Amino acid sequence: MSKSQAFPHMIRKRRKPRKDVKIKVFVGILFLVIVFLVGYAYVMYQQTLMARSYFEKIKFNKGTRVFRILDNKGEDIITGLLGANLSNGRPFRCLPEDTFDDGSVCLEWVEKARLYLNEEKTDDENIKCYTIHWKALVQNWYPTDCFFTGPERGHWFGGGLLKGLEWPLEQGKFNFAPLITGDHHNQQFGNAVKRYFLNSKGAAIKVDEKVPLYLSMGAFDENLMCLKSKHDDFAFLNRQTELPEMKYKICTGPDMKSLHSAMTQKSLWDGLKEEDISCGKDFMMYALPNAKYKDCNINIHSLLEEPIWQIPALSLKNFTETSIYNYTETIIEMGFLRLGHVLINEFWQKNVGDFKMDEERFPTLENTINILHRRGFKIVLTIQPFISTESARFAEVVAKQLVISERGAEYYVPALTRYHNAPSVAMLDITNNATLPWMMDRIKKLRKAYSIDSFYFDIGNGHNVPRHYKCHRPIDNPDEYKTLFLSKLENVLSMIGISSSVTVPKPPTFLSLPPVNASWEGMRTVVISAITYGVTGYPFIISNPVGGDFLIPENNSKSIMYSTLTAPPLPDPELYIRWLQLSTFLPVIRFNHLPSEYKNEVVEGVAKELTTIRSKTVIPVLKKYLNDAMNEGLALIRPLWMMDSTDASCLTIDDEFSVGEDLIVAPIMNQSQFQREVYLPQGIWKDGIDGSLRKGSRWMHNYKVPLDKVAYFVKMPDNTRF
Repeated sequence: MSKSQAFPHMIRKRRKPRKDVKIKVFVGILFLVIVFLVGYAYVMYQQTLMARSYFEKIKFNKGTRVFRILDNKGEDIITGLLGANLSNGRPFRCLPEDTFDDGSVCLEWVEKARLYLNEEKTDDENIKCYTIHWKALVQNWYPTDCFFTGPERGHWFGGGLLKGLEWPLEQGKFNFAPLITGDHHNQQFGNAVKRYFLNSKGAAIKVDEKVPLYLSMGAFDENLMCLKSKHDDFAFLNRQTELPEMKYKICTGPDMKSLHSAMTQKSLWDGLKEEDISCGKDFMMYALPNAKYKDCNINIHSLLEEPIWQIPALSLKNFTETSIYNYTETIIEMGFLRLGHVLINEFWQKNVGDFKMDEERFPTLENTINILHRRGFKIVLTIQPFISTESARFAEVVAKQLVISERGAEYYVPALTRYHNAPSVAMLDITNNATLPWMMDRIKKLRKAYSIDSFYFDIGNGHNVPRHYKCHRPIDNPDEYKTLFLSKLENVLSMIGISSSVTVPKPPTFLSLPPVNASWEGMRTVVISAITYGVTGYPFIISNPVGGDFLIPENNSKSIMYSTLTAPPLPDPELYIRWLQLSTFLPVIRFNHLPSEYKNEVVEGVAKELTTIRSKTVIPVLKKYLNDAMNEGLALIRPLWMMDSTDASCLTIDDEFSVGEDLIVAPIMNQSQFQREVYLPQGIWKDGIDGSLRKGSRWMHNYKVPLDKVAYFVKMPDNTRF
């Protein structure tokens, strides 16, 4: 056979082994697939073992530490990552001596942390609550739990006012910061906080008051809100436990609105009587002789019905007895505003903490106040727990050890801080049992000498406490200072307001909104503050003065402490009108500059019309919802979702609010704006401008709002024909 004939024969011979190769390859691939499937099944089986169910509704994967609470349909209500800063590793069941005898599930990551899960019984079968409790087992590990945010995971509300004024909370991005009160211009949180967070899918978190709580938004991941338990050298200096612990409860409900109603403080009547709604408490143990309830006149109704007149003081020198008298004369001359409460700020003293009237500027103030009383005014005096180093009282309180001392120094060395324009002040130590009688003795003399009707307590915020503070008795954190002070003062002193708080003041004491700049941005802050504090659990609020508290120059580039600034000059007329329109619908209206100062018919005409709207429409609604506030702890000023938390449009609106459930207000808060977008929740609404009926659950685009009008809508009965 020739070579040319043999070559194809050789090729044919070699093709046979290739079939064997294909079979081998197929078998090999099949083997790998089988191995993969077996391995995958094993992994899934292990994951199933790790992801156990607890208390019917909780799913917790012990490997990934992903935590889920399910609703009755098996869908996620809330999803979180427990122990977010733990390294991967499988936990073990706790030893018997480390478990609680209360039905808790206990898991331990060896030499790292211990986790307790439990169910908490509730009176409402629709509300389910669960407790989560971490114990650190090693130094430098801080229990950290995170919860997912975003439209699909639900929006978050509560906590307090953020530095960036974000609404909902997840709109803010900030690293871990201690959850204590502050100046929201300079610190992360505002003048009132609560350890309460609410999710729009129907979940709420309440953190134990003893936890050294830090909060972050987007620190681990941009879609995570995280809670951390961590001691430090200021906010959480005094340790409750040797190693940090995290303890909180998560509750779920059918929807956010019903859950929020179940979670709010149920009654504000504790220690109060019916008379405190229509007649404020008097001094009790420190009362003037023969004082009776019928003699007092500071109460919730009077605060709703009558303005607070905050005498503008551009400087200590200009704030005199004459300026007070002339200011009240102008109020009377206007003729259309209720007389109300004259608020005298801290400048009545020569130095903060004197607790003595400056007789050079107020030589016959008792006579002036008698005249004001006869005319129908009530007098409110601002007091504070600060004692200036320039005050004649300073040496006395130091000698008696009545002020907070410097940590690390001898006991009698006072710790100093700053308060408003006073660069160096000490703070009264309320944990010393001798402090309150000392303070009340001086207040009692003031009240008797000048016939003061009530007081405003400017207590400062958590960051006003001296950096290296040491109290007679240790406090958990700087905010406990104000809690202790308020709890003692509200039983012995008639107060209309307090500047900062972490607990709901006892009515008729209202919480002031944080001071804001006299600008359009400052005006927008008022609405965000009001609805934030409404959700957080403060039903009674005092709004800012119409036109703002202070003025920061537009070209200023430096960080300024607002507390060092005095009252602003007369605001732009347009800003003043729009601000007055907003304030008309808030629980308490407060004036600094008067409408008549503009000598402008438009300004005064708007003020007169708004006075009528407030008396005929707003005040009756505020009084109607007092029962909700007193019995259920629900706010008078509410975000729109409190009317319908299932309406996605209501969840993120931060430039409208409701008064109870009967009024919707959509103020203009931008310069030269005469129309806006307005959303109305479900129902039939009567237009406050033209009287027409409008159907809810829809947007109104380019809604016209002239300068002399305010957009508000009155809820009509459900059977109203449209």
